[in-house]
Amino acid sequence: MLTIYGSLNSRAARNVWLADELRLEYEHIPVVQASRLSDPLSPNAPLNTDTPAFRKVNPAGLIPALDDGGLILTESLAINLHLARKYGGPLAPEDAVEDALMTQWTIWAATEIEPFAIEIIVNRQVRPKPNEDKAAVKAAISALEPRLRMLEAALADGKGHLVGGRFTVADLNVAEVIRYTQGAPELFRDLPALTQWLTACQTRPAFLAVAERRKSEPLPEDWREAYVKTARPGAPNIRPTDPEARS
Repeated sequence: MLTIYGSLNSRAARNVWLADELRLEYEHIPVVQASRLSDPLSPNAPLNTDTPAFRKVNPAGLIPALDDGGLILTESLAINLHLARKYGGPLAPEDAVEDALMTQWTIWAATEIEPFAIEIIVNRQVRPKPNEDKAAVKAAISALEPRLRMLEAALADGKGHLVGGRFTVADLNVAEVIRYTQGAPELFRDLPALTQWLTACQTRPAFLAVAERRKSEPLPEDWREAYVKTARPGAPNIRPTDPEARS
């Protein structure tokens, strides 16, 4: 039995989406980020990343985490590559070349897109308006524009997919990172292949099912206030405790 730890309002959603695409049997334990709680170690606090029980799974206190028969993995995109390779199906690489390309696109999304995407989701969708860092958003958009044009060209050349002419774990991983940029719709102007690809990814039944579950997932009433309190004055917005991120 696979066990996926992490709230669906975190990167764990990526792993649940893939597990559903592969029709795997798994247990989902919705661990909450400690940064969403005013007192994560209080007796009434929900299971969270500071809870000793979860720290036994991942001493670093990060979500998501995967337990696959005793193998513990803690990076969401690495978890997805592992699940695709191990459990096969059309989302998995068919050969070493596809494997290399899927790894390449996954690392590209993590290093070239996600740091800037986090600035957008945090400032436009998480922080209260008075706390929004408009300069940080502007800088993130400026950095993302040439990167998304590169993705547009790759999708046009690949006939709507990143690897192998079909939907794979590469599409899923990259789409989940791109999702964090959707608070800046101006980024998608004049990018028809990217827009069509993202729509196709986000209308897949497994994605829609996870999105529905995410909407109904309970969050602490004061999670925004708790998050703002964790931010160090003057510090960059890209922090491990960002919502939809690690904790």
